[in-house]
Amino acid sequence: MPNMLAISFEGAFAPSILLHCLGKGRKLPDGWGIGYYPGGEPSAAILKEPAPPEASMRSELVRDWEHLEASVLMLHVRDARWGSISDANTQPFVRSWAGRDWVFAHSGSLRHRLELSVRPIFEPVGSTDTEAIFCELMSWVADGRYRSIRDIEAPTLRNWFDFVNEHGSMTSVLSDGRDLVVYADREGDQPVYVKRLAPPYQSVVLGDDDVDVDLTKRGAKARKGVVVSTTPLRLNGKDDPTWERVPNGHLLVLREGDVIREAVPQPIHGGEPTEGAAPRVFVARKVQQASDIAPIRTYDVLHRTVYRYEKPIEKSAHLFRLTPCHDRLQRVVSHEIAVSVEGLSRDYDDVFGNRVRRLVLDRPWTEMVVEARSVVQALDVDPLGFRPLLTHSTIPLIWMPWQRQVLQPFLLPPELPESELRELVEYSMSFVKRNNNDLLDTLLDMNGTIFREYQYIQGVTTLTTTPFDVYCNRRGVCQDFANLFICLARLLGVPARYVCGYIDTGPKNPNKVQSEASHAWVQVYLPEVGWKGFDPTNGMLTQTDHVRVATGRNYVDATPTSGTIYVGGGKETLEVDVRVEPIEGTA
Repeated sequence: MPNMLAISFEGAFAPSILLHCLGKGRKLPDGWGIGYYPGGEPSAAILKEPAPPEASMRSELVRDWEHLEASVLMLHVRDARWGSISDANTQPFVRSWAGRDWVFAHSGSLRHRLELSVRPIFEPVGSTDTEAIFCELMSWVADGRYRSIRDIEAPTLRNWFDFVNEHGSMTSVLSDGRDLVVYADREGDQPVYVKRLAPPYQSVVLGDDDVDVDLTKRGAKARKGVVVSTTPLRLNGKDDPTWERVPNGHLLVLREGDVIREAVPQPIHGGEPTEGAAPRVFVARKVQQASDIAPIRTYDVLHRTVYRYEKPIEKSAHLFRLTPCHDRLQRVVSHEIAVSVEGLSRDYDDVFGNRVRRLVLDRPWTEMVVEARSVVQALDVDPLGFRPLLTHSTIPLIWMPWQRQVLQPFLLPPELPESELRELVEYSMSFVKRNNNDLLDTLLDMNGTIFREYQYIQGVTTLTTTPFDVYCNRRGVCQDFANLFICLARLLGVPARYVCGYIDTGPKNPNKVQSEASHAWVQVYLPEVGWKGFDPTNGMLTQTDHVRVATGRNYVDATPTSGTIYVGGGKETLEVDVRVEPIEGTA
């Protein structure tokens, strides 16, 4: 059975934990304990039981209590080596510092009792080696004036564990309610394993003959998580080969169900940690922090749409948003629209600043070909160029009343059931927590997560697919990913708008199909910066490979072609062909 188990989830989860080891006729452990942070509070709840009886009431509580809900949880089952069997010696242990509770659990044993500092700030209550380790660690944290795990560099924290590791087995987990630290013993005396959970899933029960942890008994949310265990567990009753062993001496920092930092082992000489080189094995979450400056590009764009009907159309009206935007980041060199059916037309700018052509046809037709040809110069070579100006914003954003009035159309999330919006709020807040409330890092993380964790599959969604549907099923096309990003951003109070245009993916890109049709992405309004483009379909910031055509609150405001048939019609056949070709010498 796992001597130690810990979980970090993207938002709160409510597991059901069944301790088979307390069943009738089983060899009972010397104690067990569970620590968690109810409701994301900085205060930890600890439930422990030394010398448990068979089928104890406390074990029934962790199986059936629906209030056992948190983002971080750890479970420890004791096999006593140090100290008497008592509450004081039963893990996990908790200490308060800097306005929050810190919880610690240790798997292994030191060869001798750790000598504490001359004047320790924290002192053990019991007599175990684990509590002595924890008190010394917390004294070191206090001496360094660190107020949270995020304040401590991962290599610095690893060096401390390395130093104590010289005195015996040191596989451990530590949490301050926000982050979860995992350290694997340098000598491999007690291995530790990691399993990454990725939605969508219906049932997740991890366990073995001694314990079952049901993560979905009280309802499954489309959230990712990381499970840490000293032994690989079965998944839904079957062997699970996806567990990854944490290499000896590695330290991982988890937050909101993701590995955000990693520190690899370093050589130790004479008992003191030293710096050296070691290969990275676990790849922490990648957030785009900088963008290479791209060359200015010029494109020849052809957008051809063909409508065919079984019966003649007697009268109709059409709107074409096919004219690329012309501003300081994009220049239209030439543009023309040709329509195969003659009618009355006029051009105007809509309320979102898009150039629109309205065409009214009052003569019969069964086929209409609309061809838009443009030569466009893309100039957005450095989308993060504002960072050296030290422009820094955190969530929540504060808007002046007149700003909010102007931005209101881009702050209102889609109309969804309140229960769905609440779950999407929790999901969006997981990005905020993972990135310390930094606005840009949150948006970059959101952009990259949708790219990595959602599948691009054509034909599985429609125009009526909601952001909540995409969140649950983790699949869709560019329009769906843009809608989800917009919804999450607006729920955080960040103005976001839908962008329709084109993308040059290059001839060998597996997503080349995106350049053969209109593409969709997002622009968010950053304070003192302006509108910036995020492409969650490709996990990138928009630069000189994107051509903007129209923007709006959603797809309806920016759709390339639309219309109304007043008389006639029948079965419709639609063909759309887009060609985005770089003009030689500009790439």
